[in-house]
Amino acid sequence: MALNKNFNETLRVGIVSSRFNEAVVKELQNACVNMLKVEGISPENIKLKEVPGALEIPAVLNAYALSKKFDVLIGIGAVIRGETYHFEVVSNQSAHGLMQVQLNHNIPVINAIITTNSDEEAFARTKIKGEEAALGAIEMAMLLKNL
Repeated sequence: MALNKNFNETLRVGIVSSRFNEAVVKELQNACVNMLKVEGISPENIKLKEVPGALEIPAVLNAYALSKKFDVLIGIGAVIRGETYHFEVVSNQSAHGLMQVQLNHNIPVINAIITTNSDEEAFARTKIKGEEAALGAIEMAMLLKNL
């Protein structure tokens, strides 16, 4: 069910995914990109870049925002709890970085960096979260365009 077929055909989407926890991230990314296509986004208007981990996602999204070539941005990653405090640092700082890009450049940035306690929890969320990211991206791009 396309939200607005005419708008969706011209929507330009920048996606940055991390390679860390690659199997989970690939499922998230595939679900997101597939839903964007279902909703009428042209594959030529979807640009994908990969970075090493979740903390690097905001830097490339910031570059995307500065380019003024995109209507909406999506950060895709997976932070899975380990035995150290690093989980909290990566979760908090990656989310903060995405928010900074969004507010500094007045472009919607969808946070599809999932944070879970285990691989099992992560895989249980990939399809739903990926699809939600795509639909949220379209909705937010349309909303800001029509303000």
